[in-house]
Amino acid sequence: MQKMLISVVASLFVLSAAHAQQSTRPGLWEVTTRSDLLALVPHIPSEQMQQLALLAKHYGFKLPKVDNGTATSHLCITPEMAQQDIPTYFYENRSGCTIQNATRNGNKYSLDLSCANQYFHGNGSAKGTFTSNESFTGHIDFDSTVGGNSIPASAETTARWIAERCVAVNPLQ
Repeated sequence: MQKMLISVVASLFVLSAAHAQQSTRPGLWEVTTRSDLLALVPHIPSEQMQQLALLAKHYGFKLPKVDNGTATSHLCITPEMAQQDIPTYFYENRSGCTIQNATRNGNKYSLDLSCANQYFHGNGSAKGTFTSNESFTGHIDFDSTVGGNSIPASAETTARWIAERCVAVNPLQ
């Protein structure tokens, strides 16, 4: 059960971080993700948290600190990333997910995800709204299968631009 939890929590981090990349303003962004599954993180043994941190590193990001069901992280958005309406390269290259039915209408977008990697398989949907070129809100629903067990997950994400320059954060490439 703990390996399943680790895999699903990792997928929430990867997918939630991807939402922030939909911004139109390059620079340093703060991304906050809230989920019931994240509230279970304190119950994961330290050696398995280390495995989760390695998994996150494999997908190109540092595991954020989780407190009371909320994870906050920083993300560097390059000018090239900021120009993309829906950055499919992030999902496909970082998390083993592919995007289907991606649409954007004004400041709102939606997409379907299909993910398959060595840790989990699943499908989900993501919807988001750019409230300005410096803020974003989003919601992810994801149903995954880990070790033959179905694990549904959802997360609420908010992001805000905090600086012109990215300091001590590497852009995802």
